[in-house]
Amino acid sequence: MVLTVRLLTVNRRARPAVVGGGLVAVCAAVAAVVAALSGGPPPSAGALPAAATGSAAASASPAAADPTSHATLTWTTTPGLIVPDVIASVPGGVTAADLARLRKLTGVRAVLAIDGAKIAVNGRPLTVLAAAESALRPWTPPATASDAQVWSDFAAGDLITSAAADRAAGLADGGRYPVTAGTRTQLTVGAQAPVGISGVDGIVDAARGRQLGLVRNIAVLVNAPASSPVTLVSQVKTALGGNATVIRLVPAEVSTSLPVDAAPSTGRPGSYLQLFQESAASYCPGLSWTVLAAIGQIESGDGQNVGPSTAGALGPMQFLPSTWQTWGIDGFGDTGRPNIMNPFDAVPSAARLLCADGAASGGQGLRTAIFDYNHASWYVNEVLTLAGEYAQEG
Repeated sequence: MVLTVRLLTVNRRARPAVVGGGLVAVCAAVAAVVAALSGGPPPSAGALPAAATGSAAASASPAAADPTSHATLTWTTTPGLIVPDVIASVPGGVTAADLARLRKLTGVRAVLAIDGAKIAVNGRPLTVLAAAESALRPWTPPATASDAQVWSDFAAGDLITSAAADRAAGLADGGRYPVTAGTRTQLTVGAQAPVGISGVDGIVDAARGRQLGLVRNIAVLVNAPASSPVTLVSQVKTALGGNATVIRLVPAEVSTSLPVDAAPSTGRPGSYLQLFQESAASYCPGLSWTVLAAIGQIESGDGQNVGPSTAGALGPMQFLPSTWQTWGIDGFGDTGRPNIMNPFDAVPSAARLLCADGAASGGQGLRTAIFDYNHASWYVNEVLTLAGEYAQEG
């Protein structure tokens, strides 16, 4: 059977978007970055929720070579979506030396320097960011990261815009429109896709950004899920110097309040979305399906990277061999030896394991269960952050 993937659209809310003095503010709080660079007092900005997931080290077990029980997964995005934890900027832009210092900070797993500016497209002001595809793609929402047409158009130099931007500026896919930026030119609008940053209207590749005269390295996003947000802000500010503006993008505490779907199974699931929903309802009543969805994405990119991990893990839900021996089951009518490589076995087994650890009780019980799945506090917050976004969109 072929298990098709219905992508879960994640809106990375509370992200950057204000532009001032020709510079991009990257997050509702980037107004603070822009104001600081422009010499004005930064507005107050509270902690903002994070938006997407980073990839974690997996934990799994080898599977029997039984191709008849394996599902063939179709997926086009690359695994390892990245959660921005802080955004930072310094007067004059972020330098290569700045980036090198940031990468050496304890707990930092990824950084992304971005270009940007507010430009006029078809006579309407739009905030546009620019970076290389290989660098930018993992930081975008899953639905955008997995859209081959979007990245084909992006590579061709087209402007990728949000639906709201298209409406505001009267744009249509494939249309060519006048652009006023650092230079006057015309630009083709490519496939429409959520950019994933609140207030940002579009993205272009780095080469097109240079042609348009976007401000180079106006800000840097930092991913460091193992660090506390307060400590990370302090470390980044120290690394960049006293003139740096550093803004936290994640809350100090991630909510465990998630929706529970108690609908009975309608039969063998036909998509990953249904598989997560029905596994939670059937194998751990009270567990939110969004937790399974988040673990599946973080551990393997929903079957894209099935291991073995450095710990010897395999499969879409990444069980250790010893754990699979205890908790692996046949799911949704499968018979024979439970197969860790088969999502119809692996996802229900994950639900069963989480349930035994108290996930269905919510609150601290859910946190404890996720921690037992992968023994790291940052992993718990990564899972709950992504689960919360799936809950908003799913």
